[in-house]
Amino acid sequence: MKLIIGLAFVVILGALASAGVFMLRRPREGDDQDGRSHMARALTVRIGVSVAVFLFVLLSWFMGWIQPTGVPLKPI
Repeated sequence: MKLIIGLAFVVILGALASAGVFMLRRPREGDDQDGRSHMARALTVRIGVSVAVFLFVLLSWFMGWIQPTGVPLKPI
């Protein structure tokens, strides 16, 4: 479970980094829309993976694969 979520986190950070590179890279002559489309695709991948991880965590909780532990409370 931790491995899957960790790999998804790496993919999310990679997509965010590539979108940043596409945003900062100067477009070549005649390629005005190309950089924007690459950036939009990278951000779409990031959002899609984030939603998939959220749904996977919900499914895992529903199936009983993970259990919420909460935050332990200290007595006052």
